[in-house]
Amino acid sequence: MAAATLMDFDKALELFEPVLGFEVHVELNTNTKMFSDAPNPANEAYHAAEPNTLIAPVDLGLPGALPVVNETAIRSSISLGLALGCSIAESSRFARKNYFYPDLGKNYQISQYDEPIAFEGSVEVELEDGTMVTIPIERAHMEEDAGKLTHMGGSTGRIQGAEYSLVDYNRAGVPLVEIVTKTIFGTDHRAPEVAKAYVAAIRDIVRGLGISEARLERGNLRCDANVSLRRRGEEKLGTRTETKNVNSMRSVERAVRYEIQRQAQILADGGTIIQETRHWHEDTGTTSPGRPKSDADDYRYFPEPDLLPVQPPRELIEELRAALPEQPVARRRRLMDEWGFTPLEFQDVRNGGLLDAVEATIAAGATPAAARKWWTGEITRLANAQEKDAVDLVSPENVAALQQLVDAGTLTDKLARQVLEGVIAGEGTPQEVVDARGLAVVSDDGALIAAIDEALAAQPDVMAKIQDGKVQAAGAIIGAVMKAMKGQADAARVRELILERAAQ
Repeated sequence: MAAATLMDFDKALELFEPVLGFEVHVELNTNTKMFSDAPNPANEAYHAAEPNTLIAPVDLGLPGALPVVNETAIRSSISLGLALGCSIAESSRFARKNYFYPDLGKNYQISQYDEPIAFEGSVEVELEDGTMVTIPIERAHMEEDAGKLTHMGGSTGRIQGAEYSLVDYNRAGVPLVEIVTKTIFGTDHRAPEVAKAYVAAIRDIVRGLGISEARLERGNLRCDANVSLRRRGEEKLGTRTETKNVNSMRSVERAVRYEIQRQAQILADGGTIIQETRHWHEDTGTTSPGRPKSDADDYRYFPEPDLLPVQPPRELIEELRAALPEQPVARRRRLMDEWGFTPLEFQDVRNGGLLDAVEATIAAGATPAAARKWWTGEITRLANAQEKDAVDLVSPENVAALQQLVDAGTLTDKLARQVLEGVIAGEGTPQEVVDARGLAVVSDDGALIAAIDEALAAQPDVMAKIQDGKVQAAGAIIGAVMKAMKGQADAARVRELILERAAQ
């Protein structure tokens, strides 16, 4: 397929107004699925499960199998609705969404249609420069996830060109909350940034509630981005496209920008936009056509006959409201102030998804500066090299313990990095790695003096230069001593000893 012609972004925004909408699916981390007692693969206890091992008759749509609602999923959905500023329905109902689902055995999805559990809310989104944007929420409704298809035999892993497809039903029936925004106007040039910030805000909210891991790369959080354009000065909305399942916040930003540029060029050339789903391609930074997209009222919904309405007591709603955590925006501002970080320093932590890790490291005894240094520096570097998340490499407690060894003079920064590698490799706690590898700084002045004397003997002119006031010459001796001690010496102490000997 030929590459699309893109209009310059600034030019596109001169001619057209971008209009946005987002549908974000959140997989809940309950122990079991939405309508069965099968283990939930969105719970970390079951991440390593083999395909088609986390299933029950209900998940496969077997005859006679009846759904039973997961109470914890209901509570989590109410908490999320409240955190989104929504009203909670006194009564909400499940419906059967009839659509061809090759990865749902019963060939329909149990969802909510005209009676969602939460409705009419808003989310405050903070952009990188501190600008606040309010995103209106239309609804948040409960449903079940579909299974997962793996396309085999093709070169791209997609259905096009594949010889056959495999179905993993583990994901079928995983509890979902779908958050649907109202139409979003007025974002203009900041539309891509708003898209990214909104998804980040939803991630922070659900993580704060503890109801989902919210990992985009694992599909715990999935965003469908609706983009349309209308000419400046016109009232009529343009035709929208829906870019599906974008798997990172950076990609959400890029996908919205790409669609604005693509649609603008088509419209400027006199073409029309097709209402369709589109697939995001991370490697090329482009979208491609999926399937023609129906409007919601084109789907066939029927009341779910096997499930009663959900009617949460007002006491339960107020109990969950009282238990809501601090809003993410307020929390970030409080932490930045408490930690004394500059906006750029805090942004590094936030953008890396390291806020919780840094907070836990500080709680374990590290200073804010040290916690930030380790997580945004060496740990992130090692994570990138291993293509893993930094938070999966090492615990905050071990990072704090590592810094305490540095503060105590047991380790230099260089030695600490070696210890960190040992901890990540599974060799134990920082102290255990120090003991096993023999990495502690040599604090015996006798050993250091012996190494200094040996270095001075090899460079006899250096002492004379130091005694003549050229103290920078001590650097050559320090380097030689550090090499002889295999880095296990305190350079500052070595310098002190050299100057003491020069003064004798």
